[in-house]
Order: sequence, then structure tokens, then C-alpha cells
Amino acid sequence: MSQPRSAPVPFGQKVAFGLGMLANQMFPAALGIFMVVLVQDMGFPGWMWGILFFLPRVFDSVTDPIMGFISDNTRSRWGRRHHYVFLGAIVMGVSFVAMWQLDRADGLTHNFLYFLFWSFVFYAGLTLFSIPYVAIGYEMSDDFHERTSIMAVAQWIGQWAWVIAPWFWVVMYDPAWFENADTATRHLAVWVGVVCMLLAMVPALFIPSRSSLDDGQLVPLTWRNLGGGVREILDGFREAFGSAPFRKLCFATFLIFNAFNTVAAFSFFIVVYHLFQGSTAAAGIWPTLFGSVGALVTTFAVIPTVAWMSRRVGKKNAFMLSQGLSLVGYVLLWFLMVPGRPWLFLLALPFFSFGIGGLFTLMMSMTADVCDLDELATGKRREGIFGAIYWWMVKFGFAIAGLLSGAIMSLVAFTPGAATQPAGAVDGLRLFYSGVPILGTLLAMWIMRHYDLDEPRARAVQAELAQRKQARAGGSSAPGAIGRALPDLGPAPADHEETWAPTPEELAARYAAARATPMHGLCYSAYGAGQRAGDVLAAEQVRRRVALLAPHTRWLRSFACTEGHERIPLEARAHGLKTLVGAWISSDRARNEREIRGLLELARAGLVDIAVVGNEVLLRGDLPEPELLDALARVRAGLPAGVPLGCVDAYAVLLERPALVAACDVLLPNCYPFWEGRPISRAVHDLRRMHALVQAVAGDRPVVIAETGWPGQGDAVGAAQPTAENAMRYFVEVQQWSRREGVPVCYFASFDEPWKLQQEGEVGTRWGLWDQDERPKYLG
Repeated sequence: MSQPRSAPVPFGQKVAFGLGMLANQMFPAALGIFMVVLVQDMGFPGWMWGILFFLPRVFDSVTDPIMGFISDNTRSRWGRRHHYVFLGAIVMGVSFVAMWQLDRADGLTHNFLYFLFWSFVFYAGLTLFSIPYVAIGYEMSDDFHERTSIMAVAQWIGQWAWVIAPWFWVVMYDPAWFENADTATRHLAVWVGVVCMLLAMVPALFIPSRSSLDDGQLVPLTWRNLGGGVREILDGFREAFGSAPFRKLCFATFLIFNAFNTVAAFSFFIVVYHLFQGSTAAAGIWPTLFGSVGALVTTFAVIPTVAWMSRRVGKKNAFMLSQGLSLVGYVLLWFLMVPGRPWLFLLALPFFSFGIGGLFTLMMSMTADVCDLDELATGKRREGIFGAIYWWMVKFGFAIAGLLSGAIMSLVAFTPGAATQPAGAVDGLRLFYSGVPILGTLLAMWIMRHYDLDEPRARAVQAELAQRKQARAGGSSAPGAIGRALPDLGPAPADHEETWAPTPEELAARYAAARATPMHGLCYSAYGAGQRAGDVLAAEQVRRRVALLAPHTRWLRSFACTEGHERIPLEARAHGLKTLVGAWISSDRARNEREIRGLLELARAGLVDIAVVGNEVLLRGDLPEPELLDALARVRAGLPAGVPLGCVDAYAVLLERPALVAACDVLLPNCYPFWEGRPISRAVHDLRRMHALVQAVAGDRPVVIAETGWPGQGDAVGAAQPTAENAMRYFVEVQQWSRREGVPVCYFASFDEPWKLQQEGEVGTRWGLWDQDERPKYLG
């Protein structure tokens, strides 16, 4: 890693990172200018141009996630990233020079194949450099606004590539410099390649790194683990797009950046053929001014303005404002491209430049925020993987943009290099030039309209991460982090290896050991053999079952306050247990009133430690949300002081119901990897993710997992297999994670429940740690 993430980032290190960005942007900027030569001067047909855009970038997009995994897990005295940045700089510089050593005399086929080969080498170097380089930037700071500052400095420096690169057109097409444009590119490529290679080395040399040789959290980079890494990459894609904020960032960037790149090369053709009737000599420096002035506006106006807006109105609102201004620019470019008055298009550039100029300043900062959310869910810092996935979206789209550029030119019958064009061809280019980015930007703004990883939520995530790290450093599970009503879970055990593949004997021993240690909580199963929901519970049955469970748990969760269920908290108290007591809420409103009265009576008798109104009411659709909120408000009004109030529902429901979250003192999600079809090898990983997502919306409210478990028999759900071995493994891993991280969990369930056979099939009856006859399961 680089410097400690909590330390302020010195300006010199921001500049060092920015010089790497200058190289990272100069290569594609020069490439975009030079590529025009292939069709304008060397006679490459549109299909060849499209392939040269498409295939190397597809290769680049495939290798990026692999490089991300390698970078995230490298053990080295130079840290995880820096030596890759240095080596990638060399490969990029050498291959860029070689790529452009084209000569017309060698023939079209030779030049096409030669360029294609060196393109693959160049993009391999770009992957080797850019993925660890971007990850260095993500991990330079954990401050919400400092991240934007780092990216603003980097983008400001990087924008000079787009100021400088358009002037290559002047040099390339001025006979005083070179006899033709392809000769010019052979010489200019040497300067670009060498200078950018040196700039790309700067972050590796001047941003501090720390050795990762002793980092026990990293996966060894063996061939076997690299195969596992590919699986993790695929899982990473699934997890990344399971994160709504990250999914929105990816799709919005894909639409804006690649809509722009689909038509970016058309600016040269529009200036030359629309404003100057096809004469490159008459066009002079106007194509250069289009790119250079736009980049100068971005450098000196857009980036500082966007950074300022981000601090004042938040990153999402700054995004919306900057993209809204870019729409004005795209519309103006249609009206201000006037033959005979080329200077008019300069008036559109300040608006036009807000599109791409504001995009990456904000999106790279926002991706760093998402990396925190991921760490909260997984316990891993995966800047490389997330950066790779993000840039995969960009680069794969860039590849598609190259194909679309050629297709659009063919569609409008535009022929690069021709002295004259068919009627309507240039206007067709102009229509696509404004229309495609407008459409892409509007769709991106629609996607981002509900982006919710704002500053309060991001700071809450960072606070939770800091609390976890402090707890681990102090060897404690930090019970104070989980609320005044919840107990101390004791010291955290050693870290559990997620890739654990136990033998049957080891699994049995681990399970017995886990069962011998009291759990945080258990969900009380009320009905035995021959009973069904609605039967009145006998006092003796409640007394017997609570006595059996008491040595194995600290908390007992009950689900109702009538029909004998009200006896459960009383018996739990007799055994010194804490209670999480629920009022059963359904579409039967008369019973709801009895349940609420029963809950309040138990609370006033001192038998309730956490009061719960409803279990999965919104998931089932039993009541509308306003009616459930009213029930919560009425219970809150009658609760004794000091008794926290909550509502149990599926974790995804809580993520989508801010009013419900606000009505609760404690969040109580039900989290079931089994019902989501997860394989057992990933089940606790997904449980952690579910918990982290709820924690991120909880603010300072404690989060208790109200239910999680795994059945031992029945029908599979997707990749989730209900076997005794999987049920044992899940229980062991949940208990280890709960104790290690200080996460309170009420395990589901205590006893098998035969009454659920008609509702859920056999699998619904087999969740207990004891069978229906109250005998412990899986123990010999």
C-alpha cells in the first residue's frame, strides 16, 4: 500500500500521481490523433480502422480484471502496485514507438497486421501500468473530499495531454515540418513514447509504498490461486454489480465516455469538410484549436469548478450540474459550426468541456468511496479489482465505440480522405456528433438520479471501518459499537480462512466446539410435532424448550406476544437471558392490536430488551408501509424508556425503505444466502455483504442480524445445497465471523419445524439445531 490512509496527502504526492495521469492520458490522446492518419493518409478502409479500434481494446478489457487481482494480492518489498507501474511504463513507451513505424511502401496488409500486433503489446503494457496506477490513487486517502482533491489535481495535470495533442495535427499536416502525415507520426511517436514512459514512472518512484511481504490477508499468487483468482474476478463482477452505487457509476461512465468517443474523431472531419470544404490546408490550426481550447477550458475552468461544486453540493449533484452544462454545449455545436465563421464554435467549448472534464474527476473519487463500502462487506481492500471492473466497462465500451465510428461513417456514406463527399454525408456526421453524446448523457443522468452514496453515508462507512480496525488492533470485538442493549461478545478468535475445505472429522470437531460455546442469539421455534401455527403453546412446553436452549445462547428471540408466546420472555428471564420480543403483525388487524398490547405489557413488566414490531411484513405485502410505520409509532409511544425498538424484514427491504430505517432504534435484517441460491463456499461472504449494506444505511444505529441459518435437508435453491455438512459448516463460519467482528446474530432456528411442510416443502422444516423431538442434530 501507499502511505497510511489516514494521513494528509502532501501536494507533491498529488503532483506525482498527476504526472502519471498525464502519461495515462497522453498515450490515448496521441493515439486518437494519429489514428486519423491511417484512414486519411494511408488508405486504411473503415472496416480495418474499426478492427484496430476494437480487438486490442477487447484484449485490454479482458486482461484488466486479471491484473487487478494480481495487483491486489502481490507480496513484494515494493508493495502491491509500484513495480508493475514501473514495468508497465517501459512496455507502453517501447511498444508505442514501434507501433507507428509504418511505411506506405510496405503495403496495406503488412501495415495493418504490423499495427495490430504492436497494438496488442501496447495494450498489455497499458494494463500492466494503469490498473495498479489507478489503485494507488484510490488508496492514497480515505477522506471523502480529499479523494476529490487528489483526482482533481491529477485530472488537471492529465488534461494537458488534450491541450498538447491537438497541436500534432498542425505539425503532421504542415509540409514545412514533414513531407506527409505518416512520416510525421513515425517521428512524433518517438517523442511521445519516450517522454510518456518517463512520466509514467514518476508515481512508482515518488509515491511512498510499504512492503507487502508479510501481509497475511493476501492470496498467494500461485497458478492454482490464480485460477481461484479468475473465479474471484467473476464473483467480483457479480458483487460489484450487486452494489447499486457502483453499478450506477459504471453504467453512467460507459454511456457518457463511450458516446463521446464514438464521435470524437468526427471533430476533425467536421471542421475540415463542413467549415473548410475538405481542405486540410485551409483548415490550418482550427482542428487543433477545437481540441486544444476545449482542453484548456477543462484544465483551468471545468476541473476547479467541478471540485468546488462537489464540496458545496455533493458529488452526485456536481455530476448532474456538469453533465447538464455539457448538454448545452452539444446543442450549441450544431448551431455554431458555421462555414466562413469557424471562431463561433469556440463559444460552445466552455459548456461542451464539462462533459468529460467533470466525469472522471468525480467518478474516480466516487469509486474510491465504493471501495470502502466493499471493504465493509468483505474485509478486503480491493482497489485493483474495482478499478479493473470500472475501467473494463470504459474500455470495452471504447472498443465498441471504435466499431460504431466506422459504422456511422459507412451509414452516412462519408469517405475520409476524399476531396468531396456525397450530399448529406457531412451533415449526417454532424447529426451523430451532437445526437449520440446527448442521448448517452441523458441516459447517464437518469441512471444517477437516485445515487445515494453521499457524504453522510460514506462517512458512516468510514467510521465503521475505523471502529473495526481499532477493535482488531486492540484484540477486542468492540461491544460498544453494537449498542447499549447488546452484550459483550468477548475476545475475537483467530481469523477464519474463507477457503476452508474441512474433512468430515474436522468439520464435526469444529461444529461441536462451536455448539459448546454460547451463541449471541437463537430464534425460538414454538411448534413441535403435531402442532401448527395458531395453536396455543402450553406453559410446560415453553418452560422445557427454554431450559434446553438457555445454556447455548445469551439472547432469545420470540415472534409473537399472544397464544402462549408471551410466556417465552418470562422463562428466558428466569434463565438470565436477554430477550428480543416480537409482536406478530399481519393482515389480521384485530390480532395486530392484541399483539401490540401484549408487547407493551411485556415491556412494562421489564421482560423486553429489544422490542420488535413485525417480521417480514413488507416482504410478504401484508400491510402497506404507512400502516406499519403507524404501528411502530404507537409502540414507541408506549414503551418504557431505554427499550430500543425495531422492525424485522429482509435486508433488501431495509435498504429500500429509508422511512422504516428512520423509525427504528436498531436495524434487524433477515439475511439468508441459502434463499438467494449461494454456494456454501461463498455463503458467509455474502452474509457479510448483506450486513455491511444494512450497516451502511443504518448510520449510528446498531444492526442485529435477526435471522440467518442453513437447512440440513430438502430441495436445493440454485447453488445452495441443503445437506447436514453444509448446515454444520454454515453454523461454524457464522459463529466465527460473529465473534470475530462483534456482529450480533440470532441464529435460525433452534428446533426443526414440521408445521412448515405445506408452506415451504421439506427444506422449510429442517433448519433447526435440534430436531422436532428436541434432540441435538449433527453431534455424533
